[in-house]
Amino acid sequence: MLRPTPSADSLRYNLTVPRLQIAVFLLASAMTWAQPPRADLQGAQLGAAAEHLQQGRVEQAIRECKAVLAADPRSAPAHMLLGLAYLAQRSTAMIGEAKAELQQALDLDPELLWARFYLARLYLDQGLTEKAQEQLERGLKQRPGFPTFLSLLGEVRRKLGDPGASVELNRKALDADATMTPAHYFLALAYLDLKQEQAAMAEFEKAIHSPSVTPEMYNALASLYIKKGQFAEAEDFCRKAIALDRSRPDAYLNLARVYNAQHASDKALEALRSALPEGKEFPVSEYYQELQADVAVERGAAYTAKKMYALAIDEYARALDFDPRRAVVHRRLAELYLQKGDPAGAALHTKEADKLEKGQR
Repeated sequence: MLRPTPSADSLRYNLTVPRLQIAVFLLASAMTWAQPPRADLQGAQLGAAAEHLQQGRVEQAIRECKAVLAADPRSAPAHMLLGLAYLAQRSTAMIGEAKAELQQALDLDPELLWARFYLARLYLDQGLTEKAQEQLERGLKQRPGFPTFLSLLGEVRRKLGDPGASVELNRKALDADATMTPAHYFLALAYLDLKQEQAAMAEFEKAIHSPSVTPEMYNALASLYIKKGQFAEAEDFCRKAIALDRSRPDAYLNLARVYNAQHASDKALEALRSALPEGKEFPVSEYYQELQADVAVERGAAYTAKKMYALAIDEYARALDFDPRRAVVHRRLAELYLQKGDPAGAALHTKEADKLEKGQR
């Protein structure tokens, strides 16, 4: 596993926030860019690439886009479609390539709204919230009131600490397009931040009963039910998220939390192996840094329940390597050091926990 150095100014990731999930209805809409259809060979190839992408034939889409770009390196729609195809591969290794293609598309044609939208989405997924906001605001100047941009801008504002703005923007998006499933999802997240759980649940229900439901919507509900202690419901939502996308680590992490809460340590450890498979490389990013810290915490809890205290200490120490700001992990380590008869080690972690908790008040 990678062990990046924690960044002091990085934002903590939130497991309920979508990460590079391309909603089918948005991807389909992205195929219609604001310019007349081209009647030449390149136009036919772009149409074929768009069709391949809509049907999930990503490699064929990439080949068509590259063929167009070989003949015309300044084809902005080809760069945009190639960027979307790289995103559709759902590979962290291709994020940089996707970002470069989307930026190139905008450099060539600033009017390509969908290139701007997905570039903003990438920035948001990488924790670059201000850059995401800039792209979305530029898009809304080009096309005022565009509901997809309003909705994602609402989520950006929530991430920047203003859930009230998210409610307002997502309500405007739904007024313009009542079928916008992501707006219901982002509203639910905003209501959770505003401590309005009943309103959040109502929005979640609308989101998950839509044909455009996505794994993160199920996973967000799983997180909510875990907090409420309703573990059967939480497990059901975890499994629905996994059924939609088995590559997403956050659903397995929540499943491990469900099992740990029910003292099913072996099942928790099995779920965590699926969250971060051994030998798989992960990019150095805030998301994966925090994810690996969370996985280590759950492993520590499972090993503690199994009375495998040395392994538990190792996992909690690993969690602090990724995120040293976790007072609760220091508390757990203090208890484990007392368990093994090391009061000095326990005192050290108690002192660190006290300091962190004092700074958080």
